[in-house]
Amino acid sequence: MIRLTEVHVIFPGGMTALHPTSLHFRQGEFTVLLGASGAGKSTLLRCLNLLTPPSGGSIAVDGLGEIGDRRRLHEHRKRTGMIFQQHQLIGRQSALANVLLGRIGYHSVLRSLFPLPLAERRIALECLERVGLLHKALERVDRLSGGQQQRVGIARALAQRPRLMLADEPVASLDPATSHKVLEQLQRIGREDGITTVVSLHQVDLAQAYADRIIGLAHGRVVFDGAPAGLTPATLQAIYQQTGHSDGAPIAPVAPAVPVYEFATIED
Repeated sequence: MIRLTEVHVIFPGGMTALHPTSLHFRQGEFTVLLGASGAGKSTLLRCLNLLTPPSGGSIAVDGLGEIGDRRRLHEHRKRTGMIFQQHQLIGRQSALANVLLGRIGYHSVLRSLFPLPLAERRIALECLERVGLLHKALERVDRLSGGQQQRVGIARALAQRPRLMLADEPVASLDPATSHKVLEQLQRIGREDGITTVVSLHQVDLAQAYADRIIGLAHGRVVFDGAPAGLTPATLQAIYQQTGHSDGAPIAPVAPAVPVYEFATIED
């Protein structure tokens, strides 16, 4: 679906954030980028929609070819949903108004200054329904819980009708139960719609529970690329070689994938 060839990123001052990396992300696959802080996860993730422009190498997308001009970049970003750690929502606006922002890329700048057509509102409402927040459509976002805000962010990304979904540490500020609910929804939507999903995480248990594929990074290099079952203690040691631990805890033998719990009684 999207292919990176020798993509690398060198920041001003000469620091290499991502060494030459070649990867192929396949349609409908749920991939977790796993590693310690500073390992290069966010840099690699943001290269996929060129929010961080590569210093070299090439990025090619099915149906568009190599992303090398403004027109192709615009088309690629229109097809790519982005979910952020801090939600990036407009707090004083309703959940519906925030989700409608996901439709802006389908209209001219002039048209987007006016209320969007009724058909677009239907799309936004359908997306809120899919994340379980239709009943919150007209509520101000800053009155919602953190988990609900993140789900509005998922609905906004979903409103783009994306082929690629990127999530940069989407559960870093959420409690464990809500983290599972957010990732379960991302996984489910990706499978239902055939969306390629790439999520950066630092929690090993969450990566094991939801990923089809895990890419482990350390010091800006890919040190592991495979199924969750391949995360042995030695593999984790390679991924977390700089700190020797994951998420503040000593590395222990890899446990079986954490089950997905039911959250029917949770407000979020």
